[in-house]
Amino acid sequence: MNLLGRREPAIYGRASLADIDQTLESHGASRGVGVACRQSNHEGELVGWIQTAAADGFQGIVINPGALTHYSIALRDAVAAAGLPVVEVHLSNIHGREEFRRHSVIAPVAIGQIAGFGPSSYLLGVDAVLAARDSGRAASPARARRAPRRRQR
Repeated sequence: MNLLGRREPAIYGRASLADIDQTLESHGASRGVGVACRQSNHEGELVGWIQTAAADGFQGIVINPGALTHYSIALRDAVAAAGLPVVEVHLSNIHGREEFRRHSVIAPVAIGQIAGFGPSSYLLGVDAVLAARDSGRAASPARARRAPRRRQR
């Protein structure tokens, strides 16, 4: 994320992270909420931020997990336990790209996923978090998946 605007602009666009942060802050202000933008290349730091978000007064989380989307169980578990509406966002349409990018371990525990709208994905994510908050859909649906039971004969 820190290389936005320079890394593969044909896929991720030319907007920098600072550009997106500024647009998000303005968008939040127009909706009557504050927006705090955070970026880290360190999984543990992201997990820590998610784990303290509710106690820090945040009403929701919009997250672009980048490559962690596909394999970070630690991030997935933090999202599941956040107690806040979490929307996963991606600049590119991950479902229209390489097969390995199509699987998200975050999506099943987020209230939704928005992908493919460039920087507008983040704005849509903010609006989705606010809609969830306003409708009372306050937390991520931690969906436990059980293995089917075997019948005893």
